[in-house]
Amino acid sequence: MRTDGVPVSHALFARLRALGVDVPRTFRAAGLPVPAANAEPGRLRLTTQKYFALWDAIAQVSGDPAIGLRIGAETLHGQLDAMSLVALHSANFREALEKLARYKRLSCPEEVVVTVQRDEAAVTFRWLLANGFVPDLLADTMFASALAIARRGSGVAIKPRRVELTRRAANRAMFARHYGCEIVFDAPNDVLVFDAASLTLPFVTHNVDLLAAVVPQLDAGLAALAREQTFADHVDAALARSMCGQRPSVEALARELGISTRTLQRKLALDGTSYQQQLDRVRSRIARRLLGSTDLAAGEIAWFLGFEEVNSFSRAFNQWEGTTPQRWRGNEAGGRDRLFSEPVV
Repeated sequence: MRTDGVPVSHALFARLRALGVDVPRTFRAAGLPVPAANAEPGRLRLTTQKYFALWDAIAQVSGDPAIGLRIGAETLHGQLDAMSLVALHSANFREALEKLARYKRLSCPEEVVVTVQRDEAAVTFRWLLANGFVPDLLADTMFASALAIARRGSGVAIKPRRVELTRRAANRAMFARHYGCEIVFDAPNDVLVFDAASLTLPFVTHNVDLLAAVVPQLDAGLAALAREQTFADHVDAALARSMCGQRPSVEALARELGISTRTLQRKLALDGTSYQQQLDRVRSRIARRLLGSTDLAAGEIAWFLGFEEVNSFSRAFNQWEGTTPQRWRGNEAGGRDRLFSEPVV
């Protein structure tokens, strides 16, 4: 199984301080030990869930609904990580997105998926080890950062075609001002959608020498990461990508992975799991996220997960969680309300 460790960079601390966010107070609000001022860069690593707790605390302490957009959009060149750096110095926007998609997993258990269909290019960020909600603030930061790279690299004030957010409607005008496009709430995935024509925009920041120096190191890191991942990890990611209104079959999954159905089943058995177990795990994770973060009806969620009818989804969810989707949503909403009503100390 892949290692669950997300590095917390000094660049993030610098951005928070520059924006007036009290870093020690934020760590205490997240239930985390306050890092020493002289801590070595890259040494602070958190599990995915603790990293999410940190971002929830940033939202709570800052009290600024735009803080994620500001963190992502205003990061200085010297504060970019290696993955963002090679994206910024790519030949064009398409190559920049491809590099983000290829190398993002090196910094954290996160996958960037770029899908081009007809005249649209959709960018989706997926946290591979998330058992709960991806904080809205973190999603805002990732999207704002990707858009900032596009604008800095091309020298053009690129606007997305639309932004789809997995959350209930709030601050619509703020998002519309920042992105300059349509904002869609209660979406099944967080998606940043560009005109496909934007992909061909050349980058004025293109730097062949920098890429030649950095890319081989990143490729070596990918090779090492691949050795740590199990086959079930790859299946889990492929299933998550395929959730779009139809039940992914064993045959379709095997085709995507470039192997036979028998080989797929054999490899999963060696990892101590099965296709159905993997499918249930992915569906359960996505169902919890959509029930907790959006106002999508159970029938809409059932369709997105590939269930033929809402009753089938309700029965499956009851097996996973021991309660109905409606009751789970109510209990989760109450828990989140209590979390954000607690005072920050």
